Amino acid sequence: MSTSDRNSHVFESTAAPADVSAQIRDISEVPAIEVITTAAVHLMSAAAVKLGLAAEENAQELKDLDEARKLITALAGLVTAAAPEIGSQHAGPLRDGLRSLQLAFREESTIPDAPGKGPGEKYTGPVN
Repeated sequence: MSTSDRNSHVFESTAAPADVSAQIRDISEVPAIEVITTAAVHLMSAAAVKLGLAAEENAQELKDLDEARKLITALAGLVTAAAPEIGSQHAGPLRDGLRSLQLAFREESTIPDAPGKGPGEKYTGPVN
C-alpha cells in the first residue's frame, strides 16, 4: 500500500439524507464556546494519556512524549487564541489544565527544555 493510499480516507455514510440534515442542524445549535471547550478538553485528555497519566494499568506503555508535546502545543494555541472570545470564566480552568500538563511534561522529560522552549510555551510564556 502506498503512502497516499494509507492517508486517504473515504467516508461512506449509511445515514439517510434526512439524518444528515438533522445532524447539521444539531451542530448549528451548539454555541461556539461549547465547541471550543470540548475541543480543548479532548486535547487535554489525549495529552494526559500521552504523558502516561492515564488511569489504566498500562499507562506507561501509552506514554509518548513527542505526541504529548504536539498536543500540548496545539492546546496552548487554542486556549491562547480563544481566551478573549470565551472569557475568563471558561479560559481560566483551561489555562490551569494546560499549565498542569506543561508541568507534567517537564517532570516526565528526561532532557529538560530550556525555559520558554517547552510545549506550548511559545504561546503561554515560560512555565515554572
